[in-house]
Amino acid sequence: MKAFKIINLQTVVTQKKGLDSTNMNGGIVMMDINRGKYYCFNEVGSRIWELVEKQISIKELVSALLNEFEVDEKTCKDNVLNFLNGIYHEELITVV
Repeated sequence: MKAFKIINLQTVVTQKKGLDSTNMNGGIVMMDINRGKYYCFNEVGSRIWELVEKQISIKELVSALLNEFEVDEKTCKDNVLNFLNGIYHEELITVV
């Protein structure tokens, strides 16, 4: 079993290589062919996915989202950390 780190605001992440994704009606749909799993992200999840295409710290990611969406900082941080920890455990992103 793989040991996972807990993602926090100082963590730097990036997309896992080799995932096939496409934009459909404002959301990202992707398939992890090696694991046989399908994922679909809403508008905010899709924007996070775009931002983690290149290495980015969670703090920088939260800052970008606060500038783009109407959300308070605590809610943004909590939701981003929950989302990223979830997709990290699904092995869609890597910790740098």
